Amino acid sequence: MLQVSNIYKKYGALEVLKGIDLTIAKGEVVSIVGASGAGKSTLLHILGTLDAADAGEVLFDGNNIAKMNATELARFRNRHIGFIFQFHNLLPEFTALENACLPGFLAGRPEKEVQRQAEEFLQMLGLADRVHHKPSELSGGEQQRTAVARALINSPQVIFADEPSGNLDSQNAHELHDIFFRLRREFNQTFVIVTHNEQLASMADRTLVMKDGMIVQETTVG
Repeated sequence: MLQVSNIYKKYGALEVLKGIDLTIAKGEVVSIVGASGAGKSTLLHILGTLDAADAGEVLFDGNNIAKMNATELARFRNRHIGFIFQFHNLLPEFTALENACLPGFLAGRPEKEVQRQAEEFLQMLGLADRVHHKPSELSGGEQQRTAVARALINSPQVIFADEPSGNLDSQNAHELHDIFFRLRREFNQTFVIVTHNEQLASMADRTLVMKDGMIVQETTVG
């Protein structure tokens, strides 16, 4: 599904990625771990089309991301990719329902269809009685689950998560981790997760260890 070959990335004189090769299968949950500065988030952003590599190739179902112009890339990202970050990035003036709907509206989908789907996701995530609350009225766990609903709204093929439980207490982190694997079971979605959480990393099908801009170890469950 996702194939990466010989990816390099520099910021100024700092070489952040030094020749990454990686293949991720549909329905796979992959965790990426390593010390701060190892290049984990940079790799995730390149995989998720938020950043461009200096050299190398990113193929998404055979489509070469580098050959897309900015408009094509934005449309592709909106329809095929979901993002969950450590900081939920919810818009404070909008309710949980409105925040969850935004990518669907940006995709030009019918308003009622998007709202119905958003309500279903929020209900599935335990937020049925919080849909009309704004982020300031939600707990940290509720805000992050709202961000999950937003990531799911266009039924993306792959979801990229960057330290998704980094701001959560242990109980909310555990619940969020369970949600990821339930979504994989129900929708066969692919997850690529950068995390310092050892429990989440150990639950993944595969764990990649990064050091100094390279993948230095790979562990497969089972």
